[in-house]
Amino acid sequence: MSSENNIERDEILRIVRDRLADILEIEPDTIAEGHSFVDDLDADSLALIELVESLEEEVGERASGFRIEDEHLEDLKTVRDAVDYVFENAND
Repeated sequence: MSSENNIERDEILRIVRDRLADILEIEPDTIAEGHSFVDDLDADSLALIELVESLEEEVGERASGFRIEDEHLEDLKTVRDAVDYVFENAND
């Protein structure tokens, strides 16, 4: 994949925050990278599944075949974890 197709980390953060804000019905600017999905944002497992599906759909349009594997879900505990995961896996 050529470098001009890479998705910048700050853009991934924006996507994660926007999708999460839609799902949780909160303002995107209230979501910080260090926030825990469960402890800080009160996201339940259904909200996290919705987030994964929306990220796979949006990021998958630009990074062909992008998926968040089920076995990696339990490692994604914070907004930063999700952003880092997408950044590393979408830009392979």
